[in-house]
Amino acid sequence: METVRPMVVVPKEGKLRRKFAKVLNIHKLMGVAPEEEMKKIKFDSKTANLTESFYKLEEEYERSLALEALLAKLFATVSSIKAAYAQLQHCQSPYDSIGIQKSDNLVVAELKTLSELKQCFLKKQVDPNPERTLVLAEIQELRSLLKTYEIMGKKLESQYKLKDSEIVFLREKLDESMKQNKLTEKRLNQSGQLCNPLDNLHLSALNSTHFVTYLHHTVKSTRGFVKLMIEQIKIAGWDISSAANSIQPGVFYHKQDHKCFTFEHFVSNVMFEAFHLPYFSTSSSDSRSYKKKKQSKAEREMFFERFKELRSMKAKDYLTARPKSRFARFCRGKYLQLIHPKMEQAFFGHLHLRNQVSGGEFPETSLFSGFLEMAKRIWLLHCLAYSFEPEAEIFRVPKGCRFSEVYMKSVTEEAFFPATESSPESEPRVAFTVVPGFRIGKTSIQCEVYLSVS
Repeated sequence: METVRPMVVVPKEGKLRRKFAKVLNIHKLMGVAPEEEMKKIKFDSKTANLTESFYKLEEEYERSLALEALLAKLFATVSSIKAAYAQLQHCQSPYDSIGIQKSDNLVVAELKTLSELKQCFLKKQVDPNPERTLVLAEIQELRSLLKTYEIMGKKLESQYKLKDSEIVFLREKLDESMKQNKLTEKRLNQSGQLCNPLDNLHLSALNSTHFVTYLHHTVKSTRGFVKLMIEQIKIAGWDISSAANSIQPGVFYHKQDHKCFTFEHFVSNVMFEAFHLPYFSTSSSDSRSYKKKKQSKAEREMFFERFKELRSMKAKDYLTARPKSRFARFCRGKYLQLIHPKMEQAFFGHLHLRNQVSGGEFPETSLFSGFLEMAKRIWLLHCLAYSFEPEAEIFRVPKGCRFSEVYMKSVTEEAFFPATESSPESEPRVAFTVVPGFRIGKTSIQCEVYLSVS
């Protein structure tokens, strides 16, 4: 930065004093009358006062401008010190000896400039060209800020590269851990120390924990099929909101994505219909004449054997081997009830799949494969329910009921949030049951509900 040079201030002579003395000397020599001379002196004194005031204002302006230039140079120098210090820190990691030396020299030079500015202020030495100094100081400050931002950008870029390398390292570590876990799991399975709680299960050891475990798998497969069905609805060009309102009209949804629970409610209602009957069908003559009675041990063993037999096979293989079994009739009836002809026509443009299923065939489509997986899980859950003594009972919650943590759990958390403009302040009520609940003796398994405001 340019060194401050002191300017010599020459004191000004009092013009009024010189003029007054000059006039008196002239009049002494020329003999002018004193009265006329005094009038001229009074007029000249007024002019002199105005001139003196003007010079005072000019001096005050020059003094404030010089002080402003000094402050501008001060702030510009401080900005240069900050930029030099930032450069010094940046050169330390990674270590750059040449860069450190240059930055250190720059910091020292700027500190010397600060010392010179201090001396100029104490000695009241003003800048001879403050306008030029103001412009140069502003340019210097902007350059220092630009340099500081460049250094910050380099620092952030280096941090980004460091984090990126850390992510790569952690991913490699995660992959290694997953491989190790798979090897450990394989060893434990081979040694028999790790197995599914439903593997090697005996009827005498059956408890509610096993039912809850399989219910979790059943709900997971149901939601997988609902996802496939919603994708087909979107591809067909149907309006999701209209379809959801036709299933459950007048429901307030906290989010648009929550309308998927309406479709899960519909699928669950269809698939779990007649779950309380031992033959899992309302069309069976045995079911129409059925009266609830205590299950015998032989009947419970029969349901448990069905559970173990079908669980160990793929649904498609079981249907191929036993096309006239109760499970086959269950799959055909539920599919025809679940997929309406208009829906299938919109999905595929024809009714060939429906005709195949009605004729006892099982088509190879992703939608039907997802349906078979869901149907198998629900059928096995029914077999497991009737393996208990007493058998597991299904229950649903009617619309408009108050929420109870004992028998219910909400599929979303938004229902418990404070009221907003979009959701008026009122107690959330049950809009519909998404997943039914179950009772096994004195144990209650909560049903999953969607809560909404009326």
